[in-house]
Amino acid sequence: MKKLSLTIDYLEYENMDELIAEDKNLMQQAHEAGKSAYAPYSNFSVGAAVLLENGVVVKGSNQENAAYPTGLCAERVAVFSAGTNYPGVAIKTIAITAKSSRIKVESPVTPCGDCRQAISEYEVLYNKPIRFLLMGETGKVLELKNVGSLLPLRFEGKNAFHSH
Repeated sequence: MKKLSLTIDYLEYENMDELIAEDKNLMQQAHEAGKSAYAPYSNFSVGAAVLLENGVVVKGSNQENAAYPTGLCAERVAVFSAGTNYPGVAIKTIAITAKSSRIKVESPVTPCGDCRQAISEYEVLYNKPIRFLLMGETGKVLELKNVGSLLPLRFEGKNAFHSH
């Protein structure tokens, strides 16, 4: 038996103003996307902006439903829309932000497990890392280099079809 450990490296910015222009613009678009969220149950509006390798930005916001499992997170709305409308174009960066009518969201928000797994599929599909920019309504911004930073030991399709 061996004891192993997993660690991640990430960058932390004090606020959005420290980002380079392209990243700041992407985060602003994520904030803008959050304004179209339909979140009457959680009152937690999430916006996502996906920068594709061709320079196009695709936005998404969370869409809730009275039957909770049938809603969809902002990240998957944006990523699936990008996959549908720009097939064959890899995702470069995803910016995610959130705002609530109940509390001030000052800490960076991260994608849920379902979103992490869905985004992971696009890294596998294009064999390229997808960068993440994460923030709340205000405050610090985290930059992560790939999905593995959020989902170590992720499940990949190649693991599902091994013959035993």
